[in-house]
Amino acid sequence: QVQLVESGGGLVQAGGSLRLSCTASGRTFSRSAMGWFRQAPGKERDFVAVISWGGGTTYYADSVKGRFTISRDDAKNTVYLQMNSVKPEDTAVYYCAADFYTLTRRADDYDYWGQGTQVTVSS
Repeated sequence: QVQLVESGGGLVQAGGSLRLSCTASGRTFSRSAMGWFRQAPGKERDFVAVISWGGGTTYYADSVKGRFTISRDDAKNTVYLQMNSVKPEDTAVYYCAADFYTLTRRADDYDYWGQGTQVTVSS
């Protein structure tokens, strides 16, 4: 069993920056791929970024590539999402998720989810 807790969300102006954190407890964090997803009101949950176990491989959604950076600190059992040059369309609830078997963009493949943190970007 894994518990994931996100933090760092809030209100930010367009063009600004925000860093989200997701801290894990339970099963061995370093052996999981960690993903970030987001869900805007009335929309499906969308893939944002994923980082492999060990941190050597990352993938990003085209909409955030070049603006967001995913990283992990296994000593702290934490994965981060650095969000730069944010846009109003980045407004959503952001979720982190853990997958112990694959490195994937598919939400259905993830085994554990956090409760989400709200990010609101004002124009």
